[in-house]
Amino acid sequence: MFTLINKVAIVTGASSGIGRATARLFAEQGAKVVVAARRQAELDELVDEIASNGGEAAALAGDVKDEAYAKALTDMATGRFGGLDIAFNNAGIVGAMGPISDLTQEAWHEVIDTNLTSAFLASKYQIPAMLERGGGSLIFTSSFVGHTIGMPGMAPYAASKAALIGLTQALAAEFGPKGIRVNALLPGGTDTPAATFKTPEARTFVESLHALKRVARPDEIARSALFLASEASSFTTGTALFADGGVSINRT
Repeated sequence: MFTLINKVAIVTGASSGIGRATARLFAEQGAKVVVAARRQAELDELVDEIASNGGEAAALAGDVKDEAYAKALTDMATGRFGGLDIAFNNAGIVGAMGPISDLTQEAWHEVIDTNLTSAFLASKYQIPAMLERGGGSLIFTSSFVGHTIGMPGMAPYAASKAALIGLTQALAAEFGPKGIRVNALLPGGTDTPAATFKTPEARTFVESLHALKRVARPDEIARSALFLASEASSFTTGTALFADGGVSINRT
C-alpha cells in the first residue's frame, strides 16, 4: 500500500534533512526521484547514494523562487522519467526573525517568496504534468507555527506557512475531481542541519515543547510524507497533517 513502484516524484529541499530522508525513502519504495535544492554537490551525492541502493534519481540545483527552475524540474521529471505523479514541495526557510517593526520589506519577501510563492510556481507546472498521468499527489511542507501556535518574532514564517494551508485547500477542491490530491505536512521540531539548536539548553527547551519530549528524526517525517504520497492516503486530500510530536496540543 505504501509502494511507489512506477511512480515519478519531485522532492525539493533534498540536499539535507527532511527532504533528503524523503527522497531516499521514496526511492526505496520504487519511485524515480528528481531531487532539488541549491547545492549541486550534495544533490549529486544523494543521487549516487540512491543509485548504489538500486534506485533511480536525477538532480537539478536551483532556486525555488525562480519560475524557470520550477518548470525545469517538471521538465526533467517528464523528460527523464516519463511523467510526474508525486511532488513534495519541501524547500523553505525560517528567514529573518524579530519584532515586526524591525523587519525590512526585503526580509519579508525573502521568506514569503521562498516558502509560499515557490509553492505557487511549483504547482503551476506540476499539476498539468500530473493531469497528463490521470492524477497525482501534491504535498507542501507547512508548519504548526502560524496554524496552532503563535511564536513571537516569526511573523513572516508564520504567515507563509499558514498561507500554504489555504493554498492546499483551494487546490484540493479545484483538482480533486481530476484525480489530484493536495495535502500539507506539518512537522514538529526535527533534528536537521538547519535546526536552531545553538546550545544544549536550546535543544532541551525545544524538546520540552513537544508531548513526546523529543524532536523528530528526519526519517520519521519522511514516513508521513510517504503516507501522503502513496495509495495509503487515497481518500485524504485538503488536510493539514500533523507530524509534530504533539507540540500543537502540549501544555506541560
